[in-house]
Amino acid sequence: MKVLCGIGGSDDSFRALDRTVERAAVANDDLTIAVVENPDSSVDPEDVVERAEAAVAEAGIDAEVRQVEGDPGSRLVEIAEREEFEEIVLGGGHTSPMGKITIGSIAEFVLLNAKTSVTLVR
Repeated sequence: MKVLCGIGGSDDSFRALDRTVERAAVANDDLTIAVVENPDSSVDPEDVVERAEAAVAEAGIDAEVRQVEGDPGSRLVEIAEREEFEEIVLGGGHTSPMGKITIGSIAEFVLLNAKTSVTLVR
């Protein structure tokens, strides 16, 4: 399966990265990791790239890690469509005290606009 994993430095995105890399190692997925700028994260994008590259190397898989500029949600949807990805994987989603799931603006945009399957890792 051709998978695009979008990460931006949040704890949720790192969980999504770890799970996606694990799955790619087992399922032999064609994985691309897109590092986007997340305004809600204090982690430098270069550090996110390094962490993604380390996860890929540790798993012993061949995956592309690329830094993506521009509006994160729009760019992820655009890349998925243009390069014909079968799935987009994102981190996000918290359960509020009222029991409702809340998601960040990037995940919300991708969920509402992507024409491909989207997996939200919580």
